[in-house]
Amino acid sequence: MKLTRLMKGTALGALAAAMSITALPAEAEAQSRDRQERAQRDRGDRGEARQQRRAQGNERRENRREARQDRRGDQREARQDRRGDQREARQIRRDVRQDARQDRREWRGDNRADLREARRSIRENRQDIRQDPRAQRRDWRQDRRENVREARRDQRDLRRDRREDRRDWRQDRREDIRHANRRARYYDGRRWHDYDRWDQRRWRANNRYDWRHYRNSNRNIYRLGRYYAPYRDYSYRRLSIGFRLGSVFFGSRYWINDPWRYRLPAVYGPYRWVRYYDDVLLVDIYSGEVVDVIHDFFW
Repeated sequence: MKLTRLMKGTALGALAAAMSITALPAEAEAQSRDRQERAQRDRGDRGEARQQRRAQGNERRENRREARQDRRGDQREARQDRRGDQREARQIRRDVRQDARQDRREWRGDNRADLREARRSIRENRQDIRQDPRAQRRDWRQDRRENVREARRDQRDLRRDRREDRRDWRQDRREDIRHANRRARYYDGRRWHDYDRWDQRRWRANNRYDWRHYRNSNRNIYRLGRYYAPYRDYSYRRLSIGFRLGSVFFGSRYWINDPWRYRLPAVYGPYRWVRYYDDVLLVDIYSGEVVDVIHDFFW
């Protein structure tokens, strides 16, 4: 009886061992499939993330490329404008020099003609002297002196005319070069002003333009909101007088069309008040030069 029980226990143990051995590979295979599925999902997520990063990188490169193209276009237009102005100034100088040379040639021709006429008269008088008596010789000498005085008078007049022509030529040259270099003037109703003589101190001494005191009691007027630079990756730089801006920084959308609203003086000609971040700049839109600047003007 005990032997039978022992044999039954041994058989049951063997059967349990065999079942455990069969269950282990199935569980390991299921775990392996789970790991593979997780690995495939991770690889898919990483691939999608790489594609997104690649698309963002392409977009940034395209934006930088467009910004570089815009800058190059603006620089090319500025160079073309400068070259056109220089060519115009050179042409004006050439025309002025050519006119001066033509005037000198005409003056020399007139002088030579007068001298030839005087010499011809002298030769004719000499011939008359050989044929006429002593009285006629005295008349000849008198005529000769008159002719010499007249020739000298003519030479003095010619020299005076030449000096006046030179003076007029220099004046015309200065006016032409001033016009070629865009140095114009404007009339404000009371007197004439030069574009290139902006006085940055005089208007600050006028109490009508005390913008600091006015801003203290009208803060909302000076709160314009966020400034959007023309380039996405451009950051603020503190500018000073004499700096030359690119044309995209003083386009019409940055103009301050009503300077008196902020207690700024009115400007004329090529000048424009321009917002630059929280600063306000007075820019010559012909050359891009910063003529006047107020830092921390807006809030």
